[in-house]
Parts: sequence; C-alpha cells; structure tokens
Amino acid sequence: MAAKPSASPAGESQADTDDTVTVIRKRVDEVNVVFTVTDKRDHFVKDLTQADFRVIDNNKPALSIQSFSRQTNLPLRVGLLIDASNSVRDRFKFEQEAAIEFLNQIIRPKDDKGFVIGFDTTPEVTQDFTDDTQALSHGVRMLRAGGGTAMYDAIYFACRDKLMNADRGELATRRTIILLSDGEDNQSRVSREEALEMALRAEVIIYAISTNTSGIKLRGDKILEYFAEQTGGKAFFPFKIEDVANDFSEISDELRSQYAISYKPADFVPDGKYRKIEILAENKKYHVRARKGYYAPRQ
Repeated sequence: MAAKPSASPAGESQADTDDTVTVIRKRVDEVNVVFTVTDKRDHFVKDLTQADFRVIDNNKPALSIQSFSRQTNLPLRVGLLIDASNSVRDRFKFEQEAAIEFLNQIIRPKDDKGFVIGFDTTPEVTQDFTDDTQALSHGVRMLRAGGGTAMYDAIYFACRDKLMNADRGELATRRTIILLSDGEDNQSRVSREEALEMALRAEVIIYAISTNTSGIKLRGDKILEYFAEQTGGKAFFPFKIEDVANDFSEISDELRSQYAISYKPADFVPDGKYRKIEILAENKKYHVRARKGYYAPRQ
C-alpha cells in the first residue's frame, strides 16, 4: 500500500415524496445508492417509483428493497477540488469565478455544507465544511496556481478525511466531489485505483470538469471520465472556457434531480470485497447512472 496523503489545515420505507430528510440507522447488510435517470435526450426523469426499477447486486436480484425516495432536496455534502497546478494556470481565474457561482447557487444555509481543496503537489484545505457561501468563496479565491499535480492524493484525502463520515448515521445526505482538473497526475503517492476505492467506500459521487480546451480528448480526460463513471457521476468536456459555467449549472440541476434506494443483497458477506451494482429501469428508454459497485464492510 502506498503512503497516504496528508493535507494542510485551513424514513419511511417506500417513501416517494420529495423534501423528506430521513434518519438512517445503517445496517451492515444494507446498501444505499443515489442515482440519476435520464431519457434518450439526456433530460432528467424525476417522477418514477420503486416499481420502475430492478436492482442487481453481484449478478443476483436484491433480496429486498428497504426504502426508495425521490431526492430532489436531500442535504448535500460537497467537496470542491480545484487543480492549482501549473498546467491550468492560464484558465485558473475564470474557473475560480465559475466555481464560486456554483457554490452560491447550490449551498443552502442550514441544509448543505461544502469545503474547498486546492491541489498541486499536495492537497490543501482552504475552507473546511461550512454552509457559509462567503467563506467558501474566500476559500476558492485563496488558491494560487503553481507546482505539480497530485490529483489522486486529493481525491483520496477528500473522501477519507472529509466525506467518509460526514453525518454518517445521522442524516441521509449525498456526498459529492466536484473535480476541476485536466486529469493528469504526476505527484500522487496513492494510485488511481486506491483513490477510486476510497471514493466508493465513502459513497461519493464524482463530477469532473476537464480544464483541457484543446478540442481533443487527452489521456487525462479519460481518467476523469473513469472516476465519474465508476462513482455514478458525469464528466464534462467544455470546448470553450466559457462553457465551464454551463457545466457547473448542469451539475447543480442534477444534484436536485436524483433518487435514493436502500436494499439488502441476496448473498451479502461482510468480507470487505468489491461487489457490482446494476440498477435497471424497466422502461428501456430510460438510462440509469449509478456507481458501478461498492466494497462490503468487514465484520
């Protein structure tokens, strides 16, 4: 195992109603998944019920569905991770302003909380968890571009030290990372797979916005896409730097257009191993985007 990164300080079962904050007492054999449904035109579908879905866990139908809800208003725990390496220097100012506008739109006082991490050779927390958008904006403006890129370290740290236990066992929340980077990594002490495993263990959805505006999908873009697809998020590839703000807006819309399901697997074993998840819509014209799997806890 590689050395782990550090950072600088800085319900009701079957519920189908919106705006319900559910107290979760999580069982070790219960799996919670937040997912998004779109139609063939990539428009969000928000009015489906539990009967519209099937859950496959490790190639077997789920034993039982414990709860299902439309989560348009579930509290958010958002980590904004901004690449502050030399490779993004020429676009840095615009990306900061777009990120600030996103935080101002998405964070609701008393309900949601966010934090800001900038990363070059190491991840640095410039603003810890807060619902104060002015403080979050200040955290973004504190970032200065320069140095190498340790993106995997930043993802690992944000998931392990910030999001893993955010309100765990108290409120149902969605844990999300917004990653703004070119996807290239040349400094991390953990591997790509270690970073992904930590994101899955923390039940974090990753949305990535590429800072590559060359019009050509580069290696880093494919890495961003990999993190997003595996965790149930989405990667954006703005053609022009001005499109970054539109991508933030789309992420904001998606975070208010999701579903949450809790189920018991048919053959659950608390052995720490990876298990695949498939959530299938009965209507074939709908596409479900969810994390590809999870690591079972150890007993």
